[in-house]
Amino acid sequence: MTTHETVCGPAPTLAAAVLAEIAAALARLAETGEETLIDLKSLPLSPADLDHLGEILGKGEVDCALEVAGRSEVRETSFSGVWWIRHYGAGDAIAVEEIAVTRIPDILMSHPDDVALAASRLAAVVSEPASPADEED
Repeated sequence: MTTHETVCGPAPTLAAAVLAEIAAALARLAETGEETLIDLKSLPLSPADLDHLGEILGKGEVDCALEVAGRSEVRETSFSGVWWIRHYGAGDAIAVEEIAVTRIPDILMSHPDDVALAASRLAAVVSEPASPADEED
């Protein structure tokens, strides 16, 4: 019996298989930069499996809530490079649940078009002369 089994009980079989897949994916990310996406909703995971994955992976330093075409949550696990992502649909039900093994999930990266638009907007703000109200402060 492993130390983890002593503390948390035996791992559900499917959860153990998913954890092994995550471990292999994280090793590939570290060695080659290859990213992996594991669709948890496509697997027959029980609530006990999901609980076990959550216990083992833990929580990291980043926890984001997004409103982009619906509500999404992106949470770094306690293992850098392993992210738990949930997208919610109608009735606040989980529509997509996945583990992303990557340095940063795509959903958190600014789209190049958005960056270009923001650069133009900020340049316009910077080039505007200060109004008298601004000068009084």
